[in-house]
Amino acid sequence: MPLHEVTILLQSVAEAYNKKSWHGTNLRGSIRGLTAKEAAWRLGKNRHNIWEIVVHCAYWKYAVKRRILGEKRGSFPLKGSNWFKRPDGQLNKEQWKQDIRLLEKMHCSMVEAISILKDADLSKTPYGSQVDNRSILTGIAMHDVYHAGQIQLIKKLIK
Repeated sequence: MPLHEVTILLQSVAEAYNKKSWHGTNLRGSIRGLTAKEAAWRLGKNRHNIWEIVVHCAYWKYAVKRRILGEKRGSFPLKGSNWFKRPDGQLNKEQWKQDIRLLEKMHCSMVEAISILKDADLSKTPYGSQVDNRSILTGIAMHDVYHAGQIQLIKKLIK
């Protein structure tokens, strides 16, 4: 029996985020064991740190859910959009853990929204979007893998 396309896309999203994959470290794996100090380390002025990348990824998971469900903007738990300034000097272990939980919550919420889609929904372009749902879902998986690689490089530079 052939797999539904939504199921295949959900598998890609899972591999990019937290399931074993052939391509190497996924997003969740890239931050496993990182301390707040490591997550806040910055390569240079005006460069994003790992912590900011994590919150950025959480935001885009929220945006994907919002787009595919046709929800209005404004319900992300943090004020702002896309990139969120995180600590440089003031390291707070609990805030780091809280932002990891935010990433996890946004991922689970997004997966739940994807799960209700039908294959026919994949070719639909949500209101306010320039691409169809299929592109949005493949894009969020690629987004996770891209940032997982970026985090892996930053970690090498820290040490």
